[in-house]
Amino acid sequence: MNGPWTDWDHVLKVDPDKPLVDGETFEDVCQTGTDAIEIGGTLDITTEKMQEVVDACSRYEMPLYQEPSNPAVVVESDALDGYLVPTVFNAESAFWIAGAHKEWVRIDGPVNWEQTATEAYIVLNPDASVAEVTEANTDQTAEDVAAFATVAERLFGQEIIYIEYSGTFGDPEKVAAAAAALDESTLFYGGGIGGYDAAYEMGVHADTIVVGDLLHDEGVDAVSETVAGVKDAHADNDG
Repeated sequence: MNGPWTDWDHVLKVDPDKPLVDGETFEDVCQTGTDAIEIGGTLDITTEKMQEVVDACSRYEMPLYQEPSNPAVVVESDALDGYLVPTVFNAESAFWIAGAHKEWVRIDGPVNWEQTATEAYIVLNPDASVAEVTEANTDQTAEDVAAFATVAERLFGQEIIYIEYSGTFGDPEKVAAAAAALDESTLFYGGGIGGYDAAYEMGVHADTIVVGDLLHDEGVDAVSETVAGVKDAHADNDG
């Protein structure tokens, strides 16, 4: 499991439906210190909005990935390094486990598999849009989360396990349980990372911290603080 994400401490997720803070540019976004930019969102996403962000970020030396929320918004662009496609392991609707992916292959195939990987989402905030859309069963104990992570890695060969609390800061115990269950997969964490301390706290457990809303709400300086937080956590763990 040697995708580029094994070296990422921090990913910045840009929502194409949300504006940047006044006065900030995508050049500023690409200079936050993040290791990669992921373009994606759950609601009101179109290919046109996706393409605008791809074009804006492609001018700078930054790993650039699309996270499509549904098959209709996939953008084909040489500027993209690849696609990180969510599959929600605790979705009640099978469509979000494999059905949407089948439709993508059916409609847009053949897919460039060399540039495509999946993210095994475990969605844990019941109020998040992604939980509502995918009908995710978010009532999961730490033991449940660890078991999902194990199934994703061992039975389904997922290289990325993504603990998603979008909109709120999650339970570090559940993130730690997922981390302890994994041997090779990269553990992503996203949700409620609002500054250095939160990034440090989750960075103790997760391989990669994903920051999204903070960019659109507070701007690039706040994002840079989260980069410092997760990198310091990893340095202290290794020390």
